[in-house]
Amino acid sequence: MNGNASNDNARYRRTVFIRRHSLSTRLTHWLNALCLSFLLLSGLQIFNAHPELYWGHYGGDGDRAVLTIGSEGEGAQTRGFVRVAGMQFATTGVLGVSDLEGEPISRAFPPWATIPSFQDLAAGRRWHFFFAWLFLLNGIFYLGFSVLSGHFRRDLAPTTRELSPRHLWREVLDHARLRFPEGEDARRYNALQKLTYLAVIVVLLPLMVLTGLTMSPGIDAAFPALVDLFGGRQSARTIHFITASLLVLFVIVHIVMVALSGAWNNLRSMITGRYAIHEKSPKS
Repeated sequence: MNGNASNDNARYRRTVFIRRHSLSTRLTHWLNALCLSFLLLSGLQIFNAHPELYWGHYGGDGDRAVLTIGSEGEGAQTRGFVRVAGMQFATTGVLGVSDLEGEPISRAFPPWATIPSFQDLAAGRRWHFFFAWLFLLNGIFYLGFSVLSGHFRRDLAPTTRELSPRHLWREVLDHARLRFPEGEDARRYNALQKLTYLAVIVVLLPLMVLTGLTMSPGIDAAFPALVDLFGGRQSARTIHFITASLLVLFVIVHIVMVALSGAWNNLRSMITGRYAIHEKSPKS
């Protein structure tokens, strides 16, 4: 009996292609991916110039840091470490010490993780500023398009039912069990997706942009309230580092979920806009 039911379900399932993403959404998505990649790599280059984070208005050698990526020892005995809130962890081979032609060098992030690969603060800043402004302009275009086209209201704003604790808990359990939406439910984002995308768009990205601007002396001179808003330029730098780390975490989780829920289907939808869903067709 169960076997026949399964055969019937398989027999009357059909694949339907829907338009999942608009051209503007697809273009801004890929431009964001490009910008964030270069911003991360050049940002690590900038961080390497002074691999410590502080809280408040001041920060320099000898001041108490909330995070330090450094090294100790000399020659072959050089060891890397990360110190957070007074606790120190050995990170040799990952952070603090890198191998250069067989010799250990003191460097917070390794050469393969920075642009350029060699230590050059000026070049890193040029790369970072170029892609930062490109990223900002791309974001403004995306926000304007999303509001005017109704994309925000239609696709990203969760409904009252979706925000109920019972519904959210069910989605959490479904994700934990790798059960992904099918049929009609696959036509739209689920509540967890909507809340995550909104958190990134409304909280993380604005914080990253504003804290980045706060670290600019020219912007500080024109808008001194920014420094007070974040409690100092060093606080802004620390928040900037945290938001960038959270964005990296978001991207990693995003890629994993894309792969688990159907890599080719998701990739095709973000290239062509066409997304395949499986529906049960009525028996004839």
